[in-house]
Order: sequence, then C-alpha cells, then structure tokens
Amino acid sequence: MKIIILGAGPCGLGAAYHLNKLGFADWQLFEKESYVGGLSASFVDGAGFTWDVGGHVLFSHYDYFDGAVADALGDAYHEHQRESWVRILETWVPYPFQNNVRYLPDHAVKECVDGLRSLAGSPEQAQHFRDWMDAVFGAGIVKHFMEPYNSKVWGVPLSLMSKQWIAERVSVVDLARIERNIAEQRDDLSWGPNNTFKFPKAGGTGAIYRGIAQRFENRIHLGHEMQSVDTEAKEIRFKNGRVESYDILINTTPLDLLVEACDAPQELRQAAGDLVHNGGLIVGLGVEAPRDDSKCWMYFPESNSPFYRVTNFHNYAATNVPEADTSRYCALMCETTYSPHKPEDKAAIIAQTEQGLVNSGMLSETEREHVVSRYLIDIPYSYPVPTIGRDRALAAIQPYLEKRGIFSRGRFGAWRYEVGNMDHSFMQGVEVIERILHSGDEPTLNGRA
Repeated sequence: MKIIILGAGPCGLGAAYHLNKLGFADWQLFEKESYVGGLSASFVDGAGFTWDVGGHVLFSHYDYFDGAVADALGDAYHEHQRESWVRILETWVPYPFQNNVRYLPDHAVKECVDGLRSLAGSPEQAQHFRDWMDAVFGAGIVKHFMEPYNSKVWGVPLSLMSKQWIAERVSVVDLARIERNIAEQRDDLSWGPNNTFKFPKAGGTGAIYRGIAQRFENRIHLGHEMQSVDTEAKEIRFKNGRVESYDILINTTPLDLLVEACDAPQELRQAAGDLVHNGGLIVGLGVEAPRDDSKCWMYFPESNSPFYRVTNFHNYAATNVPEADTSRYCALMCETTYSPHKPEDKAAIIAQTEQGLVNSGMLSETEREHVVSRYLIDIPYSYPVPTIGRDRALAAIQPYLEKRGIFSRGRFGAWRYEVGNMDHSFMQGVEVIERILHSGDEPTLNGRA
C-alpha cells in the first residue's frame, strides 16, 4: 500500500512522524512551499527578527504529541505563564474578560452585571453563535467585548456561525463568581488549557516542525503544489508536471481546494462552496527600543485598531529579536482578519497597524520613529469558520472522499476549527494512520479525545 501525504504542516507531519515511527515503508510527503510547518512555520526578516504566522502557543492534550515535541526540541524551550489582557475603554482587563469586568469603568461594570442578572433565552435553544452569546453573557458583555471582538476575529456576521464549536474555546460565566470577584477585588486568570505554554528557545514555533521533519526529510518533497487529483486512476498531478500514484491519499490542504481539484460531482462542489474561511494579515513590527511589559498577548475589540490580537513576541524568546538583545529591541506581532464581509487594504495595513498601536497606547509616537523592521505575512486561509452549514457540507464531502481512499484531515483538511490547534492537527495525522493501518477510530476528529 502506497500512502501519499499532501502538506507538511502539523497534520501532515503528524502522519509522517507516525508512519516513520511504525517503520512503514511506502510513503511520501509533498509540500507546495519551500519549507515545512504550514501555518506553524517561522521566518526571519531582513533585520534579524523572527516571526511566526500569528500568535501560536504550545500546549497539549496528548502525551504522544508531547513526545514528538521532545524529540524535536529536547530541553531547548521556555515555559511561560500566560499573561493575556484585553485593551478596552482606555484600560486593561485581564483575560478572560467576562471573569474580570471589575477592571472596567463603573458604568461598564454595571452594564455587564445588569446584563448577566437579566439574561433572556436559553443557550440550548440558541439558533446560532450570536444568539448563544446573548443567552450566556447578557447585553453588557456582548456589547463591550464579545460582539466586537468576535466580529474582528471571524470577519463574518456572527449569526452565520454555529454555536457547536464553543467547548473550551470560550469561558462561560458564573454570575456569583463575577460578583465575588468585584466585591473582593480579586483577579480570576487561570481559565483555559493554555494558561501555561512552551515556546522554543530559538527558531520560533517553526523549530518544532523543522525538528520533527529532520527524521524523515528524504521523504519530504518541497515545491510540489497539487494541480489535480484523479480519484479513479488514483493519481495526483502537481503543477511542476510530476505525477504520483497512490493507494491512500492523506490530504491536509484546504478541503474546498481539494474538491475543486478532484473529478467530483456538481453536488459535492456545491457543498464545498458552503465551507467558509477568512484570511489573515500578520504584521511584525521590530522596534529599536526596549519594552517593559510582561504581557504575552493582548486582545483588541475596539474599532480604533485593525488588529484583534497583538503578541509581545520578544517575551516568548529573546532570540526573536536581533542578537537576542531585548534590552535594545522589542517585537510586536499584530493579527488582522480579512474576508469578503470584512475587506482590508493590504497595501495600507502596516501603516494602519502602527496607527492602531498608537491609538491603543501600545506604541508612542517616539517609539514609532524607532521601528526598524516592518514584515507582512498574508495568509489566504487563516481560520476555517464554523458556520451553520459547515457540518452538512462535511457530511457530504468526507464520506465521498473516503470511499475513494482520500482522508482529508488537519486544520483546513478537516475544516473543524474546534480541533484545529497544533496538537489537535498533529494528532489527526497520527490517528488517521492508526485508522488506515489498524482500524483506529480517530478520537480527535470525532470529538472524543
């Protein structure tokens, strides 16, 4: 049996890592870019700053993934305590916002608490994500944070989104706990699986996946972009002219692009049209000035900046700045979503990002004059949006492909945001190999991990 893997991101490398560990002989991995890592790659700009493709942090639900990371990094990583904040109403509120509204001005605290005291509707009966927010958080929290922030992140009307993806992604609320936090002036910071995280000492997040790939780099073929897939002949044609046959194809490229490349019937193409994604613009600003700020990352719900999140990337590893000199440099990594519902001017995004940092108090005009590096990464596929019609589309597409020996997995291969973290994606690759070779049941993909 010949297995072909498309894409050398976390999922494709997870499948390859497991095949290599099992000693399976007949497999190859093809990647369209000149590097491995996919959306978890890292880049060094001309000034010597290292940038990730957005604000990744390494935390895990899986011992197997932890073992792969240990194989790649050894002990060459830092461990950080998460310190994340929300910038709103000219103040900083610790994350999760809803647990720490006491930091807000008095009128906003009152609106948030009053909204929780007068909740209407049922989360179970909510028809979509927007309704769910109203039923869970109330008018005040929705007005100040949940609605504007999620609109900036997703770039689609929130009424088009399902509520089914929430799980550990959103901290729900406990009114008595919030009132106690207010009365006792107590911080409530520890929620979530990423309250502690690891980061490589050098090389950015991409160091993990470069380290994993080294074990089988002779089987990885870079610069091979899929052009078409003949599901009857079981052949892939690449844009460079190479043709490869397969018995099993593991696809980790965007599912809608795979369907487009296949000889799929019209109804399947229509289903793929219901898969919605957004894009991302990652602006890295390297500043020749130190930054005395212990925050890891920050959320920005307000309209005075284009970005929804900023990472103090110099705090993750000193090697992210030139000569590892954080007494001289700092690095701000800023993320902005774009979509048909939320267009952005890519030519102006760097200047708009700088102004947004000034507007929100993150960058002084003097510091702006000391920006020595401006780096832009454009991600056409940033988040697979969990829309109301997504599961119906997947229920049509995935069985069709699997009957033809094609298993589409990973962040965009499976198109399931709720299991799209690095660890989830890596383990989807591991588990699909277990399914193919040993009749495993893919617990991560099926929400049972």
